[in-house]
Amino acid sequence: MKRIILSFISILLLCGYSSSDFDIDSFDQYDKEYQSEEYEVCSSSDVKTYESYRAITNTASKQYEIISKLTIDDTTGFLYDEDGFIAVALGSHFGALGSRYYITLSSGNVIPIIKADAKSDHHVEGGCSSAGGSVIEFIIDEQISREYFGQGPSGLASYGNFNNYPSLNGTIVKIEKVLDTKIEEGIYYEELPEEGKVVNLNDITY
Repeated sequence: MKRIILSFISILLLCGYSSSDFDIDSFDQYDKEYQSEEYEVCSSSDVKTYESYRAITNTASKQYEIISKLTIDDTTGFLYDEDGFIAVALGSHFGALGSRYYITLSSGNVIPIIKADAKSDHHVEGGCSSAGGSVIEFIIDEQISREYFGQGPSGLASYGNFNNYPSLNGTIVKIEKVLDTKIEEGIYYEELPEEGKVVNLNDITY
């Protein structure tokens, strides 16, 4: 069972996403559940840094509100919401906190993310990438991530760049902003029925 984030004082309840469904090694087979619209790719950088969720301590902030509703994956140390969107810090180019995106990498893998923290415009060029080129900054439990992804001499998980991990490797080639509406499977016919023909419902493909 996945651990629920400690809100520094109280234990919070999981919001419904099945912990067994969270698997970063399945991004090559990721199925989008929500409608989305294409968003400007402000940088194609492959750098993917991180920050500790424990650094978000202002209990009155929107960041804290979002983080307190997320779940920590006890294998990778990543945080995710009720739909499996992974918590990251993004620049102002990506709009309001709580916005969600599908990020397609050059490998073809699709990473679902939620903007849970905001990078300061003082440190981010054009509201997009910070020094070193990082666009996506994962929010993690460092101890768990170091154990899973390994660490370099500096003690940083995945040597400070999650691009080192195969499922997260690659440049950004496409960004889609996730909308509130879920994708519904349409009803369609294998072939159009003849005019005037009575259609048997059993012939309809879903």
